[in-house]
Amino acid sequence: MEYCFHNSFLLFFCFLLEIIYSWVFNEFPSFVAEDSRRFISQETGNLYISKVQTSDVGSYICLVKNTVTNARVLSPPTPLTLRNDGVMGEYEPKIEVHFPYTVTAAKGTTVKMECFALGNPVPTISWRKVNGHNPSKARLRKSQAVLEIPNVQLEDAGMYECKAENSRGRNVFRGQLQVYTYPHWVEKLNDTQLDSGDPLRWECKATGKPRPTYRWLKNGVPLWPQSRIEMVNGILLINSVNVSDTGMYQCLAENKYGTIYASAELKILASAPTFPLNQMRKTIIITKGQEVVIECKPQASPKPTITWKKGDKALRESKRITILPHGSLRILNASKSDEGRYLCQGVNVFGSAEIIASVSVKEPTRIELTPKKIELTVGESIVLSCKALHDSTLDVTFYWTLNGQPIDFDKEGGHFESIKAQASSADLMIRNILLMHAGRYGCRVQTAADTVSDETELLVRGPPGPPGVVIVEEITDTTATLSWSPGADNHSPISLYNLQARSPFSLGWQTVKTVPDVISGDMESAMAVELNPWVEYEFRVVATNKIGTGDPSAPSRLIRTNEAVPKTPPANVSGRSGRRHELVIAWEPVSEEFQNGEGFGYIVAFRPNGTRGWKEKMVTSSDASKFIYRDESVPPLTPFEVKVGVYNNKGDGPFSPMVVICSAEGEPTAAPIDVKATSLSVSEILVAWKHIKESLGRPQGFEVGYWKDMEQEEAAGKVKTEGNESSVLLTGLEGNTLYHLTVRAYNAAGYGPPSTAVRVTTKKSPPSQAPSNIMWIQDGSQVSLGWEPVRPLANESDVMGYKVLFRQEGQSNSQVIETQKTSAVVLLPDVGVYIIEVCAVSEGGDGTTSPQIRVPSFAGGKVTSAQTTLHVFSTSSSSVTLLLALMVPSTSW
Repeated sequence: MEYCFHNSFLLFFCFLLEIIYSWVFNEFPSFVAEDSRRFISQETGNLYISKVQTSDVGSYICLVKNTVTNARVLSPPTPLTLRNDGVMGEYEPKIEVHFPYTVTAAKGTTVKMECFALGNPVPTISWRKVNGHNPSKARLRKSQAVLEIPNVQLEDAGMYECKAENSRGRNVFRGQLQVYTYPHWVEKLNDTQLDSGDPLRWECKATGKPRPTYRWLKNGVPLWPQSRIEMVNGILLINSVNVSDTGMYQCLAENKYGTIYASAELKILASAPTFPLNQMRKTIIITKGQEVVIECKPQASPKPTITWKKGDKALRESKRITILPHGSLRILNASKSDEGRYLCQGVNVFGSAEIIASVSVKEPTRIELTPKKIELTVGESIVLSCKALHDSTLDVTFYWTLNGQPIDFDKEGGHFESIKAQASSADLMIRNILLMHAGRYGCRVQTAADTVSDETELLVRGPPGPPGVVIVEEITDTTATLSWSPGADNHSPISLYNLQARSPFSLGWQTVKTVPDVISGDMESAMAVELNPWVEYEFRVVATNKIGTGDPSAPSRLIRTNEAVPKTPPANVSGRSGRRHELVIAWEPVSEEFQNGEGFGYIVAFRPNGTRGWKEKMVTSSDASKFIYRDESVPPLTPFEVKVGVYNNKGDGPFSPMVVICSAEGEPTAAPIDVKATSLSVSEILVAWKHIKESLGRPQGFEVGYWKDMEQEEAAGKVKTEGNESSVLLTGLEGNTLYHLTVRAYNAAGYGPPSTAVRVTTKKSPPSQAPSNIMWIQDGSQVSLGWEPVRPLANESDVMGYKVLFRQEGQSNSQVIETQKTSAVVLLPDVGVYIIEVCAVSEGGDGTTSPQIRVPSFAGGKVTSAQTTLHVFSTSSSSVTLLLALMVPSTSW
């Protein structure tokens, strides 16, 4: 099928299930774009083109998509061509797509209303709510062709108007939006139990639009009005229920959009009277003048009739004796005549039951609590006595309270003890009383018939409580005016206050001087004096009465006193060692506590002894502790008069007392002489020297520099001595190496000139080969050793002899035998196992030791042929090997 149009409008039809509709232009995936001229209805699936243009010529395919399964269906293509046989003139809008005359929507859903018009020129679409404003949440979609109202509510219902207009005219469509709601419960039913014969009234209430109607079911079957049953607007009434009314009831609220249910069970009680076990045969003990209620509450359905007897006679009611509405018996102002046996009987159509109660009337209990009012001081003790006068046939129990709360004797830290001296009295001991123990003490006496109580007041005097908030009102450089509110006097008038201060420089809280000097207890302000300027302080107040001193107040806010000119000069002004032509002046820095302000520094004044004018230098660092003045014209040890002052941003403070110090004597000027270096071993050199005494530049010690022949002097190692030492041992050196050495003196002013360099070569390394093929013969405690001579390598020291080291196993110190031979005799003095080692001795030190030999000693015993053997130790193996055993006849020593 082909559609041909000339400058007109076009309507394509696409009928499928309502899902998502779109149109393909010419080929997939080129889709028709919706605008004011083109519109796809999601209600019908049709494509509308208000005014066809040349660009619209082509093939159109309807595409339908299922959003759940993503399945797609395509219609056959429909071609669109443009006719040339005429021209379509302008005409007024014609509304081709519009929403129904009545649109119904559930509350909370989204409503979409469509409106699209054909026309030339292309019409514009507008919306309005008749007799109202469009909802603020409403949105216009697809070039205003769709009005969308999300989360529609009842107030959104009404008449809506769609208007299409162009230059040729306009057209209007109106439709009604109706919003409905499903029924919703406002009031439900509850399960109910009734006595037989009682009335039932149940009401269920629901809201909804349209307004819901109600129906009732009993056990799933519709319930209809009867002689005893009425149903009006959700209310169910049943007069005089009986067992046949028992069952499960349902109330149905429904409108055209839905139905809801509410259920409840009705139980009808029908039973003979019965009494709980706790009401059966009880004995009631009361005192004269009391009121007593004897309970009689049988469980029965329907409600039973109650009758009372005293003894065998029916009980007659009076002003003093009445039967209460629920059946219990009340007796007012009981007397001895009321004693006896009481019977209560309950009767209904199903049966009867009765209970019996015995009433006994006793004399009332009285109580005496002494003393009645007590005043004590913290730390004192007291005994409260409680006596009970009671009916002799009754037992009594005593209870103690403080301010209405029971005293827990286990949790009061041993302050309280209950003492029961007799059956009818009890005492309360309060030891070492605290302020917290003040209050109302009660004694309660309980019997089976009554309970009586009495109270006494305990007042505790103690040191004052902490004063109130401390306020700093006026601050100067050395004073601060404080005010406070008084704390609790704890029943002893406050006699005086004490002001305390804390700063970063104090050891905790310190008492400060005040004006007035003594702060009486009726004062609430005072001035702290003699404070340090420019220091941060906290203040607190402590109150005192004749009992003692109380806890301090909370600290005040942190304040800083005002700045002032410093008043404290440096202490211990003295001289220090320095370089030649230097005057070194030292002092103890002034603590920050006494600097009195910002910009603190020192003024150093000095002049040669005997002159008039002072030279002054400013030292701006508050932490500085010395000043160095350098003048090439000043000879060593020139005396100077010196004083050091202080200043800050507020002005100059005082100077320290004048002292006389001398300029520096300078560094040593003479080099050590007769420097000698002796190689002691492969890694040690002994250096010795002499020094010419000087009147100036006296040395504090000497420094030895040493470096290898192939190194620069700048890389020299250095070793320092102190005092007058004239030699030092250099260690950790390399063997067989040529070293250069110099010596120079030093003091605090610096270093003197070095000596002429001397040269010395360290010894060659000791032999690396250990003695080999060690042989030994043991003859009792005597061991004869022999070994092959050690032959050193070319770069090793010559062998000068040998050392034999031996020690008992388990000990660390060895005994040494030196020999120039390749043999030695070792005497093992004690019984045990000995460890023996041998090494070569050279001028480069001791060589490598041989492997250890373990030899048992039999000192003091006889040697048999089995004890005299020749042993050979081969160094080719790490183990000791027995090569030859010489059997020698037994010999007596």
